[in-house]
Amino acid sequence: MALMSTNALETETLVALLEKADSLPGAPELRARSYDLLDVQPGSTVADVGCGGGRAVAEMTARGGAAIGVDVNEHMITAARRNHPKLEFRQGTACHLPISDASVHGYRADKVFHEIADPVQALGDARRVLIPRGRIVLIGQDWDAVVIDSDDPVLTRTLVQARADTVPSPRAARAYRSLLLDAGFLDVAVEAHTAVFTDAAMFPMLTGIAHAARTTGAVAEHAAEDWLSEQEQRATTGRLFIALPLFVAAARTPLARYP
Repeated sequence: MALMSTNALETETLVALLEKADSLPGAPELRARSYDLLDVQPGSTVADVGCGGGRAVAEMTARGGAAIGVDVNEHMITAARRNHPKLEFRQGTACHLPISDASVHGYRADKVFHEIADPVQALGDARRVLIPRGRIVLIGQDWDAVVIDSDDPVLTRTLVQARADTVPSPRAARAYRSLLLDAGFLDVAVEAHTAVFTDAAMFPMLTGIAHAARTTGAVAEHAAEDWLSEQEQRATTGRLFIALPLFVAAARTPLARYP
């Protein structure tokens, strides 16, 4: 077997973490909710933007839809094609989708918009690829509102906000409703869900938060290390607690493609 590049190895690690997160209690139900909101059924075509390893593409296909997975990471696309060789995956960005105008019934983006520097442009391209009265569903976390149990809540707040500041659009999810309305979508509705993690498998998420805060200089290295040690102790004793606010926004395009 050929050796992977560092980027490919990092992608494999990310795919494995996503697989774990996608299997945690509540995650399958949230994905199913997004498919229901999209009204995925035989004959419908859905673009899954930021498809990752392709799980949602496979699940929507199992419902009879024709799902197209899109991801900016070529290694992620390679992993998705390996995992699901009979399904369709294309490399591309949310702002320049490799999809024809007015060609899909549904558009889905799960935990993607916080990584997009210009969500307005991305929604403009979503309008472009959707048919009239097409459906869109956005799922995302608010990086400023992550809840982590800790003996030092003040330091934890600093760490969370420092991590949020490294994300291109950390508060995009709380703005879904306004963004969709401004882009000309109709019947916008937003639901709030909370993902609760107590499993040590999510410890890498905490490591990432501490690393980001340390790198930006928001906290001293020893403070970040002490905080991680406490969280590791919580993980090994079953006391880990992370709550991630998730917002699900659904809307549709007008009867005419553009107002």
